[in-house]
Amino acid sequence: MAEFTLELNDDQKQVRDWLHGFAADVIRPAAAEWDEREETPWPVIQEAAKVGIYSLDFYAQQFFDPTGLGIPMAMEELFWGDAGIALSIVGTGLAAVGVLANGTEEQIGTWIPQMYGDANDVKVAAFCSSEPDAGSDVASMRTRAVYDQAKDEWVLNGTKTWATNGGIANVHVVVAVVDAELGSKGHASFIVPPNTPGLSQGQKFKKHGIRASHTAEVVLEDVRVPGHCLLGGKEKLDQRMARARERAQSGGERVKNAAMATFEASRPAVGAMAVGTARAAYEVALDYAKTRTQFGRPIIDNQGIAFQLADMRTQIDAARLLVWRASWMATTGKPFESAEGSMSKLYASETAKKVTAQAIQILGGNGFTREYPVERMHRDAAIYTIFEGTSEIQRLVIARTLSGMPIR
Repeated sequence: MAEFTLELNDDQKQVRDWLHGFAADVIRPAAAEWDEREETPWPVIQEAAKVGIYSLDFYAQQFFDPTGLGIPMAMEELFWGDAGIALSIVGTGLAAVGVLANGTEEQIGTWIPQMYGDANDVKVAAFCSSEPDAGSDVASMRTRAVYDQAKDEWVLNGTKTWATNGGIANVHVVVAVVDAELGSKGHASFIVPPNTPGLSQGQKFKKHGIRASHTAEVVLEDVRVPGHCLLGGKEKLDQRMARARERAQSGGERVKNAAMATFEASRPAVGAMAVGTARAAYEVALDYAKTRTQFGRPIIDNQGIAFQLADMRTQIDAARLLVWRASWMATTGKPFESAEGSMSKLYASETAKKVTAQAIQILGGNGFTREYPVERMHRDAAIYTIFEGTSEIQRLVIARTLSGMPIR
């Protein structure tokens, strides 16, 4: 039997150190500027593309790491640098996961490279699921996709919101309702190619945190996409819809919808993002506590400060272990029988909010100013308990999984 270990291997350590260096040397020095500008940091993304971080090859290598730790390790280091810039670098990944989770091999090979472009012509992609009246309640989705058999085209109409890279993306992945009677089981995902008529950017949001990441509405008005842009293909969709109708009539097992398949695959990665932000705030607070003197001694000499730091580090390590477990389970094909993916995101995101708040408290008045990064980290941390399933939704998923009951 192979020896159990939580030690990263030499290749993983090399990648981790490389990412950490990029985060420290390129991302962090630019963080405050792009947070204030509230714009997509194209120069930083281009630098990431030049060194190979913003590329399909890099994420594929991490995704296929047999231990499952490649992606969470990468997310932690990049978000340690800055959450807003890091989300601009990795935001395309959610759309890519949407294609990987639902698409054919041909669709994967065709569309994912177009999502990234290259170092000389950087592109981004957007995953569009949430709507003004349908965030966590995906069954209330109103965006419709109607098949025009004569032209073998799908016609999309609706408005998406909270879309990272929405409107500025080269490729949009849009979740839409195909059969409204099936509720969330009647959804499918579609590729909207570049420059497709009828797709436009709506409101761009001015946000509390992650301000270097572009977030906007995406408006779809009679958007026509070829039949081959339905992820998975029509035959697979028809079969899935037929099974869903049969199970609905018989009260049988639940069928996952397109959006949930994407979110389930990405939740541990979001947990790793939260770990990175929490770790960054903890390290700032630790260094500050060692050097800040009050009443003739460093403030870390006081139990009130030292115990906070002890709790912060313990919670961060616990969150990382939950993320690593979920990532390992996903890679090795072990089912989330206790909703381990949701557990990892829930605990890590709540930890990030708590730790960044404690960091501000430890820095006192300095922590409340923009002269120190912890106030930005705290603003950024708020998003982790909201996007890709709120903390309340994660608890609901966990409770339903553990109990087997339709808890509401």
